[in-house]
Amino acid sequence: MPRRTATMLASTLMLIALLCAGVLIPVPYSEMSPGPTVNTLGEHDGEPVLQITGRKTYATSGHLNMTTVRVTSADYRMNLVEAVYGWLAHDNKVVPHDTLYPDGKTEEESTQENAEEFSQSQESAKVAALKELDIPVKSWVIVSTVVKDSPAEGKLHAGDVIKAVDGTTVKEPGDVAELVTEHTPGQDVVFTIVPAKEQAAAEKENKTATKTQDVTITTATSDDTGKRRAIVGISAGTDHTFPFSIDIKLADVGGPSAGLMFALGIYDKLTPGSLTGGKFVAGTGTIDDEGKVGPIGGIEMKTVGARSQGAQYFLTPEDNCAAAAKDTPSGLRLVKVDTIDDALTALQDIRSGDTADLPKCTTK
Repeated sequence: MPRRTATMLASTLMLIALLCAGVLIPVPYSEMSPGPTVNTLGEHDGEPVLQITGRKTYATSGHLNMTTVRVTSADYRMNLVEAVYGWLAHDNKVVPHDTLYPDGKTEEESTQENAEEFSQSQESAKVAALKELDIPVKSWVIVSTVVKDSPAEGKLHAGDVIKAVDGTTVKEPGDVAELVTEHTPGQDVVFTIVPAKEQAAAEKENKTATKTQDVTITTATSDDTGKRRAIVGISAGTDHTFPFSIDIKLADVGGPSAGLMFALGIYDKLTPGSLTGGKFVAGTGTIDDEGKVGPIGGIEMKTVGARSQGAQYFLTPEDNCAAAAKDTPSGLRLVKVDTIDDALTALQDIRSGDTADLPKCTTK
């Protein structure tokens, strides 16, 4: 066989081998891509996304779209060819698998965590919107989760209202850990609680639960720090009672990043006129009970998804601005926001057409 022919054959076989290896060999990466967007003022799967009863609502127009990101599943392993294609694709992003699923988290665990964050974001969105409208919201500290095999297991339960610790009234979730860690490991701590069942029954009858009980728990030593710290094995959170019903109907979505857009949608439905003036506004951002907007992941995917659906403006958390500004889709204007007040002010300018001074996102 001529040397040239043999060389070409060997090269071809090597290329085929490399392609086969690229297809067969898994790599530790996952892919993110633009997901669907949903208008919080509209319908999804035939139902209004925001359903408010017991309070007067007003007609809305335009769009206040929440945005999402698609990710590959925890069990899926990309091959080398897919990873290279993802790196080269403009609208996709390839990231280390552990970025999306840290500590070997399973698909089920990730889905559950995202569902819990989504639920909490809805609650905070409701609180932030009503506070902005000066509508009173009742709040109290609760047991959010109980750690398995911890001192609190079987004694405290998720949903229990924490009234006091060692006789000191609890006003914020952070008060609980502060009061517990005043002890040394092995000492007893007394929780004054309203059991979750009692609280639920009182809420159903629109009453205030008054029946409390004291629960004594022997503290243990934290194993997540080099310092000896007393713990009981719970995390504290906040629950609320609203003066009317606000339901958010949106399935198959997780995470906390829709909080801002839900809050704005609720505000729009509870006030006369249109927040957007008929414009197509999309956005993202977590929100807390005080209306503070926080950063999210996948900002580049979300701006692409929003623009592909027709968005003209994108409300962008301040901490995500630099990343979003590096590759903004043509025709989409990024608007920097840090609070719900910032977003409402920006929307006022957008609907009036006075957009010259809208807060901009820059790469710095």
